[in-house]
Amino acid sequence: MTPVNDIPLTPYAQLPAAYRDRHIAHSTVDAFGRAHWLLTAEAHPWDGPPYEAVVVTVGDGHPYETHLSAVRPHGVRFDALADGGFIVAATRSHRDEEPPQAQVFDALGRPSWTFRLGDAIEHLLADEDGTLWVGYFDEGIFGDDLSAPGLRQWSGTGDPLWEFKRGPGVEDIADCYALNVGAHSVWVCPYQRFPLIEVRDGRTARIWDNPVRGASGFAVCGDRVVFYDPSGDDRHQLVDCRLGESAVRPVTRTRLVRPDGGALRGRRRVVCRGPRIYVQVKPFTAWTLLDITADS
Repeated sequence: MTPVNDIPLTPYAQLPAAYRDRHIAHSTVDAFGRAHWLLTAEAHPWDGPPYEAVVVTVGDGHPYETHLSAVRPHGVRFDALADGGFIVAATRSHRDEEPPQAQVFDALGRPSWTFRLGDAIEHLLADEDGTLWVGYFDEGIFGDDLSAPGLRQWSGTGDPLWEFKRGPGVEDIADCYALNVGAHSVWVCPYQRFPLIEVRDGRTARIWDNPVRGASGFAVCGDRVVFYDPSGDDRHQLVDCRLGESAVRPVTRTRLVRPDGGALRGRRRVVCRGPRIYVQVKPFTAWTLLDITADS
């Protein structure tokens, strides 16, 4: 593979300074490119009482707030829904627990639906239609019937719509390492062998053998796929690949760096949407972007 220069991230969205004194429970970028921060007055214990929260949204002109009342889940993932509402879900869950794990809020921040999605949520991403794609890590896959498929699609009211099933050329998912929810396809790169799998129209559409192991995220554009943060010594490496008939072919390796060219350091979040990888590093007040359509 031919080496190339480091690739700087592009600044994308920042939490306004007026909110920096609040606790960031979680943050994400939705299917329409809007950045959201779920904020509380302070950190809450995993088994604490219901609490008040505010979602700060950046991306539709001026930042705006949505106040959520009587939020129950703790230790959460969250995302925005197509109708302007939000879903907040605890990452860990037990059968028959009360209250249910996931809570949906309407566009005015009022609680509506509650339901259970399964234990050990690694990824929770809503698509443009408002359905939910949930990827699970190993403790849920091997310990909870709802999580056992490794990847599931749910309606915004908690109805199961699709689940991953083992088939020719693909093993069971043992851990949903990386998930990309695009406009037309959903892509997953799971442990153990890390195949690249495309899900389209409610079915497993294609599977590629993949030599890139352990990526935490990836972007897809045409026959190009760029993996971020594979396993190895360099936590911020990029592997630029091309899709063949049956296998992923690495072409170049480089490093992803901050917009100013400095090294990425500290804990980070990654959200993958089609050709885009959004990266956020601690203290999680800003999102940056790698968009592979810019140089495809």
